[in-house]
Amino acid sequence: MPIKILVVDDDPDIRDILKLTLSEENYEIFEAPDGEEALKIINAKPLDLVLLDYKIPKVDGRQVCRLIKKDLLLRHLPVIMVTGKGDISDKVNGIDAGADDYIVKPFEPKELLARIRMILRRTERDLEANPLTRLPGNVSILNELSRRIENKPRFSVCYIDLNKFKAYNDKYGFEHGDEVIRETARILIRATQALGNTDDFIGHIGGDDFVVVTTPQTVDTLCKKIIEDFDSTVPTFYGEKDRKSGFIIGRDRKGMEQKVPLLSISIGVVSNEFGKIEHVAHVGEIGAELKTIAKGIEGSHFVKDRRTADRRSGEREP
Repeated sequence: MPIKILVVDDDPDIRDILKLTLSEENYEIFEAPDGEEALKIINAKPLDLVLLDYKIPKVDGRQVCRLIKKDLLLRHLPVIMVTGKGDISDKVNGIDAGADDYIVKPFEPKELLARIRMILRRTERDLEANPLTRLPGNVSILNELSRRIENKPRFSVCYIDLNKFKAYNDKYGFEHGDEVIRETARILIRATQALGNTDDFIGHIGGDDFVVVTTPQTVDTLCKKIIEDFDSTVPTFYGEKDRKSGFIIGRDRKGMEQKVPLLSISIGVVSNEFGKIEHVAHVGEIGAELKTIAKGIEGSHFVKDRRTADRRSGEREP
């Protein structure tokens, strides 16, 4: 996949120069003439870097940068602030706003490309993440679960999945589906920050599958909060007609039309509270089983495993 870069400048000639310079590296370029348009693109596209002019209309560069760095899903998006020659205060204010680097106009194309490559390398090294949500991906999830099992603290792992997501994607399209996934990530982050522990972990397995690692003491409250917040947000994902009817028209595997309920969320909770867990694969196996049970119940639910280790190996009902 090509590297996606957003160029934000109110001067079309500067944007053309930047596009010409960046084309040498085959980057995919998006453009915005002001801060308001920039924020729309940033929230809609999975970007890799933003080249942001400090002085732009509607929302200035410093405020755009602050908003990026305040958003839990976007804060890892690198920003290079572009300032005017000799504007020392702009450089300082840009860095204070969270910019990862700055470059002064007029700039040397080779220097700009070198700075971009450096920032992209640093970001890739520092963040093994899902490209859509910027949450830690599968490698980080496996490492986190391995660490918890090895250190033997009491932990609970929430396997989270959206119900009826394929039908939603089929009707509303992948861009709307991606926004549902990003908003789900925000819901998980906000709930965990509000009710979880400082060392809780949130990961994105892929698609509409997430993981939250917390403690047995907080997991019930956390799951209830996630479900409450998700269910209250769901109507905003739909058009007025579908929202009022409470379903959409989809097709089953045979192509027959059917009524599909609005999106809901299922959570399967695995814990070592009642029995020892030996390896990561065991966590995943139990989590998949519990999530399937939760998905079999209409609406949003969470299901916990209260079996001991002996019962897990012999019985299949949680």
